[in-house]
Amino acid sequence: MAYHITLFSPDTYQTFTETERSISGFPESQKTQANAIKKGDKLIAYVTKLSRWVGILEVTGDYFISNTPVYSSDDIYTLGFPVKEIVWLPLDQALPVNDEECWAALSFTKNLPEKSTAWTNMVRGNLRRFEEEDGNWIEFYLKRQLSAPKRFPLSESDNRKLVTLTVKTQESKEIEVSVPTKEEQEFSPKSEKEDVRESIRVQAMLSRIGERMKLKIWLPKSDRQRVLAVWKPETDSLLTTLPLNYDTITLRTIENIDVLWIKGRSIVRAFEVEHTTSIYSGILRMADLMALQPNLDISAHIVAPAERRERYCKKSPGRFLRF
Repeated sequence: MAYHITLFSPDTYQTFTETERSISGFPESQKTQANAIKKGDKLIAYVTKLSRWVGILEVTGDYFISNTPVYSSDDIYTLGFPVKEIVWLPLDQALPVNDEECWAALSFTKNLPEKSTAWTNMVRGNLRRFEEEDGNWIEFYLKRQLSAPKRFPLSESDNRKLVTLTVKTQESKEIEVSVPTKEEQEFSPKSEKEDVRESIRVQAMLSRIGERMKLKIWLPKSDRQRVLAVWKPETDSLLTTLPLNYDTITLRTIENIDVLWIKGRSIVRAFEVEHTTSIYSGILRMADLMALQPNLDISAHIVAPAERRERYCKKSPGRFLRF
């Protein structure tokens, strides 16, 4: 018997929870890893975005390929394993990786600094095999949770990560838009304070340039005080409210973009500063905005270190500002 990881997004977690929990789904591209899974092996379920261990599933047979997606919410999951539920917890009882007891117990976290993200290599791919000691510990803990639950309340940030809204565009099409938040940082050898300081410095620089061009500036409320510690507006250029006539969902998307240059009631340019976060994070926020307002005529920019240019250009042929 061996332990392997199975990854659930908050969406597929909810879909699986509402079923009989007898089939666990994976992308068909993972046939090679699936061939190593044997009857009696156990899958340890991990919820992405929330970084929580949520369940144990025992494999009861060989995998199969289905013409119908295992999870209706995501059509890439066409490889399925029959499973038996051993433990399946509600999210507010699922074990956070950064819980002190968990962090000190697992081989891939216990020797790391408290806020390190180096451990995330362990949870970046389905069906990766655990060290037996790690698998045993997680199973023991989750079974203990089942018999004597301890709550780990979801934070405000956690709840925002769970929100997906279905909205109608100006063309009367329905699309799903995630309410944007600041994503988890990618692993970097620099300290967290240094990473934040660099990102804030760039937001301040962009704000200063916009002000000198006699434009109004919008900064997310969560960043504003830190940016103002670097940039001292010489005029009344910094906006406290957005002078834009859009629906609430669109405004919530716009408010989280790192820097906006505004003239009158129009956005002139929008900037996403991607220093340590995934390049995709900025692209997706811009894409959400364009999906909600397809007739919006603005210039959108990703601002990132020069060494990330090649990586960005492979993902999107847009504008790239170096710093």
